Amino acid sequence: MKKILFLLPFLFFYEINAQSKLDYMDVFQLEWVSDPQISPDGQKIIYVRNYNDVMADKSFSNLWIVNFDGSDNRPLTTGNQNDFSPRWSPDGKRVLYKSSKDGSIQLYLRWLDNGAEAKITNLKQSIGNIQWSPDGKHIAFNSFVEDKPTSLVALPNAPAGARWAASPKYIENMTYRFDGAGYLKDGYSHLFVLSVDGGTPRQLTSGNYNHGGDYCWAPDSKSIIFSANRHADHEFNPANSEIHEISVSDLSLKTLTKRQGPDGNPKVSPDGKLIAYVGFDDAYQGYQVTDLYIMNRDGSSPRKIITSLDRDIENIQWSSDNKGLFFQYDDKGNTLISYSDLTGKVTNLTNNVGGLTIDRPYGGGTFTVAPNGRYAFTHSTPDHPADLASGVRGGGEAKRITRVNDDLFTQKKPGNVEEIWFKSSHDKRDVQGWIIYPPDFDPKKKYPLILEIHGGPFANYGSRFAFELQLFASKGYVVLYTNPRGSTSYGAEFGNLIHHNYPGEDYDDLISGVDAVISKGFIDDKNLFVTGGSGGGVLTAWIVGHTNRFKAAVVAKPVINWYSFVLYADNPGFFYKYWFPGFPWDHVDHYMKRSPLSYAKNVKTPTMLLTGEVDYRTPMAESEQYYTALKLNKVETALVRIQEASHGIADRPSNQINKAGYILGWFDKYKEK
Repeated sequence: MKKILFLLPFLFFYEINAQSKLDYMDVFQLEWVSDPQISPDGQKIIYVRNYNDVMADKSFSNLWIVNFDGSDNRPLTTGNQNDFSPRWSPDGKRVLYKSSKDGSIQLYLRWLDNGAEAKITNLKQSIGNIQWSPDGKHIAFNSFVEDKPTSLVALPNAPAGARWAASPKYIENMTYRFDGAGYLKDGYSHLFVLSVDGGTPRQLTSGNYNHGGDYCWAPDSKSIIFSANRHADHEFNPANSEIHEISVSDLSLKTLTKRQGPDGNPKVSPDGKLIAYVGFDDAYQGYQVTDLYIMNRDGSSPRKIITSLDRDIENIQWSSDNKGLFFQYDDKGNTLISYSDLTGKVTNLTNNVGGLTIDRPYGGGTFTVAPNGRYAFTHSTPDHPADLASGVRGGGEAKRITRVNDDLFTQKKPGNVEEIWFKSSHDKRDVQGWIIYPPDFDPKKKYPLILEIHGGPFANYGSRFAFELQLFASKGYVVLYTNPRGSTSYGAEFGNLIHHNYPGEDYDDLISGVDAVISKGFIDDKNLFVTGGSGGGVLTAWIVGHTNRFKAAVVAKPVINWYSFVLYADNPGFFYKYWFPGFPWDHVDHYMKRSPLSYAKNVKTPTMLLTGEVDYRTPMAESEQYYTALKLNKVETALVRIQEASHGIADRPSNQINKAGYILGWFDKYKEK
């Protein structure tokens, strides 16, 4: 009996600590935090808690509220719906948010003392960014205003009861479709104001321009400062936005900036004397660092205030004393929250901000700051997607205050992630990468290797959670992901090493990373695999056109032919001007030299294509060109068409499974046992 009693605690300990590996269906167990909003007094945080529903095959979200120290964490809303964009009223007594609970996205107002709630809009069009006026009396938002479809000719209508074909769609705009939105309706986005008591929203802006950019209220609630491209040539010069101010009462409009280049994210200082904003002087380069500027309220004396950082500034927020700004930026694959005074002196507050993209390790976290210096942010490491964390300026290390996936990770063990640095074979430049090890890794064994390449190409991977890559590791693969030249978070010079040179020496960076991992001694160099999506798909196709080292490849949503891409993708006013020296017909040799299609004749590697059927960023025609070229050259290939999916293939949870499953299935097919 004593022996049995002695063994029972041991067996119980073993059972609760025995962890299995992540599997496909675990995508429906993951949760993640987004959009944390700290209260005006810094005492509470409202945040969005996201999850995937297995029956609906959708992501849903609810609002939760928690004390600053992490206590009393509880839901504000519940149900299989999308509740998001919570915004505290200036007095901290109410919260405004968007919800789909009634079948369409509308605005709701909730009183926090008694839980009373009112639906204050009934709009047909989607609602964009929402903001309270400082006096708490009005709400601003932007929304699409549909115009009557244009037609070239007046045609007769069908007789009653007749079944005619649908009327043709007459298109005159250069940008007539957009990824995720499909073919665009006629019309433009505009700014509106609405009384908190409800009623009819009043449109502020007008004209054939889009006003869907960032904006803020003036401290006196009498005007709104916003970013928009209202130039006559806005279709042909899409990156040239300006800061404008519009009066709420008489709709008078003033343009405050005038340089060539984007000016956005305007924020007025609490005393109303200065406007902070981000942007750059446009040099028509593929990558340009977004700097922080301030100017006088009337637009005079614009000046850059940080000269030493050489990183993209995002999400700027004034301190309550008007003496500086909080902001976030990416540095070497990590997102930081920092503060700068008006002389440009930068102090870092915390790091590991992120975790909103759960399938792959991109950035994208966010934060808010209360007037007393308390802040809340999304926190992620390779061990978990975004949780909620809080900190105090000058108050030491920030604290993680939620653990929304502990129920999963007590049962499932992710692979360990190791940061590495290696030298590029091209120029001995230092390149950063990360290795994900299988959960049961044994350094004495030999493992197959997957090189996974990020998109963009002007983006970065980092020390963040990545479900798709963790799945690869759980199936017995060592996974390598890197930030080759062209990646952001390393400064302007590193990012522009691929300017008019993409793909190029980023190939050497990637192959050098593979060699660096092989040199560690636990990789089976006969079982090397490569995949990537978007810009990563471009580089994957480029790799198999330049080497036969890889056993198999999966090229996801790629550009194969740059000539066709710039004329067929969803932003025609941008790509030819910033990524290439000019129009394709003027630079045929340059376009084709950089097109993976030009090297299809060299491909021997079994290569699968995987693309969404309604992808308008890297259209299906790109994948179909490459598939046909490989077929004609008798290369082992397959084409996977993800039905009803746009460029964001993994927007639906089941497509996260489909994407990862087809990649692993293709690699397993060619893996030497």
